[in-house]
Amino acid sequence: MSDTEIRRATADDIPALVKLLADDPLGAQRETPEDLAPYRAAFARIAADPHQHLVVAVRDGRTVGTLQLTLIPGLSRRGASRALIEAVRVDSEERGGGLGTRLVEWAVGTARDAGCRLVQLTSDATRIEAHRFYERLGFEASHLGFKFQL
Repeated sequence: MSDTEIRRATADDIPALVKLLADDPLGAQRETPEDLAPYRAAFARIAADPHQHLVVAVRDGRTVGTLQLTLIPGLSRRGASRALIEAVRVDSEERGGGLGTRLVEWAVGTARDAGCRLVQLTSDATRIEAHRFYERLGFEASHLGFKFQL
């Protein structure tokens, strides 16, 4: 695993990122790898925001994982900042080898270094294996989440 580099994503990574996002039953329903225009526009917004950390894990020139970390300043918890981990994906051929753990540990360390007091994430209710993974890493299922589609 030491031969895997975690680095900020670049615009050149967009096709590989979208492929990772689409590489599961939920992503296959909502992602459109054949039309990269909306992803390029979103990437530009992410890259321009210093609170966003979109990273890729690269091994032997191949993108094998990704996640997005958002740093959120706040008033609650005595003015504490928090971090939100989203879109954790590991290439289907790489799952079970520790890369997901390494990505999440990178995110937690980055959040800690940025002064965050809390790291949170959400996971679709159907992703039971992902829930077990996050619990093994010390995350607690403490809240009930809600979404409103616009």
